[in-house]
Amino acid sequence: MQTKAQIMDKVGMERSVTRMAHEILEHNRGLSGLTVVGIQTRGAILADRIADKMASIEGTRPPVQHLDPRPYRDDVDAARRPHPSQVNLMVQNRAVVLVDDVLYTGRTVRAALDALMSAGRARTVQLAALIDRGHRELPIRADYVGKNVPTSHNEEIAVHLQEVDYEDGVWIVNPNELFS
Repeated sequence: MQTKAQIMDKVGMERSVTRMAHEILEHNRGLSGLTVVGIQTRGAILADRIADKMASIEGTRPPVQHLDPRPYRDDVDAARRPHPSQVNLMVQNRAVVLVDDVLYTGRTVRAALDALMSAGRARTVQLAALIDRGHRELPIRADYVGKNVPTSHNEEIAVHLQEVDYEDGVWIVNPNELFS
């Protein structure tokens, strides 16, 4: 895998998380009735970061929950998907902000929406993505975006987070090329 370009460093990521937290608070007029749900793995970490930033702004941290949408995916062979377990999310009558690291085809978000719907009826569902790279296959768009990064289909976005990758940053990579 060859790194093509770094598009966000630690400072840029923190700025984007701060801006998205402010936008979410403004749009929802505060934290009342708000729940943040992060799509595992990196979306869940970003959800925690956004909630922490909201807490520093508002003095109260919104509830944060983590979601594994793999059992609800439609682009993975049914025999290879994990069986859906009971989704224990508190979403009933809440404004839910669904958080993911990269928005690409929309299939992960669609699966996450199915999982949310199996848990209850949210008042609203909004989508926050650190990176929107385009190439949607489904009519899904993010309400809050850290950065729009147009890419080709043969490029990938690599999001690294301190909690799992020991560094913060976002890169465009060519997965089919070896490091030189």
